[in-house]
Amino acid sequence: MAGEIPDLDAEVRTGTGKGAARQARREHLVPGIVYGGGADPLPVNFKYNYLIAKLKAGRFLSTLFNLKVEGQEDVRVICRGVQRDVVKGLPTHVDLMRLRRTSRINLFIPVEFVNADKCVGIKRGGTLTVVRPEVELNVLAGDIPEKLVVDLEGRKIGETITISAITLPEGTKPTIDRDFVIANIAAPRALAAADDDEDAEAATEE
Repeated sequence: MAGEIPDLDAEVRTGTGKGAARQARREHLVPGIVYGGGADPLPVNFKYNYLIAKLKAGRFLSTLFNLKVEGQEDVRVICRGVQRDVVKGLPTHVDLMRLRRTSRINLFIPVEFVNADKCVGIKRGGTLTVVRPEVELNVLAGDIPEKLVVDLEGRKIGETITISAITLPEGTKPTIDRDFVIANIAAPRALAAADDDEDAEAATEE
């Protein structure tokens, strides 16, 4: 199931070229262009403070947005570039690409851990250590999973959970081509300290 896609609000920019872009910036707007998807390029403007907030929220370049422009049909887009002022680092232009439902893109998908109350390791004092709360997947734009689920039932202290332990939705695959770690069940501090002492004693005896 696809998760909820966040909205990205913009307005049509009248005029094209450097003159229109400079005028937009004087009005505290950030110019942008929407291209691809078999349609003509659409010049748009973003309210400066609104765009700054979106950028500060993170993952702007890897988030699928529902672009809303008055007088236009909503369309799914992904950012393909944010140009910034070389001195201040502030955004000066945004490039957005329209996506078809069959387009493939890389997105970060959150990981949810369930059945912690049935996890043997946690019951015995272990701690769930999350290495990757999100996983970057290559997905179809029309079938984006809302989350990945890790079942902790029966897992013991010392167990490592890798991406291969997660059943991925059909048509999705990790962008990293190896069996990387998602989380592990770490031993309680007291037990870990005892193990360290035993190791030290063994080394001394040798």
